[in-house]
Amino acid sequence: MSAPPRVPRTRPEPVAPDPAVPEPAVPEPTLSELAVSEPAAAEALDAHEEHAWSRCDPWSAALRSGRGPLYLHREDGTRHPLDIERWCAAPDAADRTVIERCRGSVLDIGCGPGRFLVALAERRLTALGIDANPHAVARAVRAGGGALCRSVFAPLPGTGSWHTALLVDGNIGIGGDPPRLLRRTAELVRPGGTLLVETAAHALDERLSVRVGDGRGVHGTAFPWARLGSTALLRHAEETGAWAKAGEWEAGGRRFVALRRA
Repeated sequence: MSAPPRVPRTRPEPVAPDPAVPEPAVPEPTLSELAVSEPAAAEALDAHEEHAWSRCDPWSAALRSGRGPLYLHREDGTRHPLDIERWCAAPDAADRTVIERCRGSVLDIGCGPGRFLVALAERRLTALGIDANPHAVARAVRAGGGALCRSVFAPLPGTGSWHTALLVDGNIGIGGDPPRLLRRTAELVRPGGTLLVETAAHALDERLSVRVGDGRGVHGTAFPWARLGSTALLRHAEETGAWAKAGEWEAGGRRFVALRRA
């Protein structure tokens, strides 16, 4: 399979700061910092993720078309549907409960097609999306968001100064190691900042190997993933010593947790 195309550099349109947000103690990343030159996706990926989303052809095809069906296939034969049509649409009512809790500069980890980025820009918040799949980044940029093709574990602009970070649509599973991901997000978010996480609706704490499939027998490469309920998330967050519970809510049959950076 040929390498995915490189995403051209794109500078997002400047947005004015939200006057309701106090000035940060640490310099907020500017849009010029966000529009940095990017290496090819394969060079940007951490070894922990290098065989994950960016090589999953059914995932890339669905991102290009905006349509499914699309599934996460487990080794035991179980499959979990991926809601690609919702991710490629405008934010729904449940998404808006997350957007309303965003303050200051926002880092969307695993931004996918960029629906949160567009909505945050409309609220005049500085927002950057990162995703390991170049097709996701290309779609996010076309939609009007600022996005980089980069792993969350790679060097990122604004490290330590983000007011809010997002891990929605199951992205707490990135890398298959939630404690590591929580420690990494603690490095990215400023003290007093917020991490907004979507969790599984049920009590889960799973580490698994999965592949993305289209339901018609085409599968991508296996990669590590995790699925967590809110109880497991809060336990892992407390163990990092960097995060404390700031809130928890349900919307549209989905469950979310807000964590405050110590």
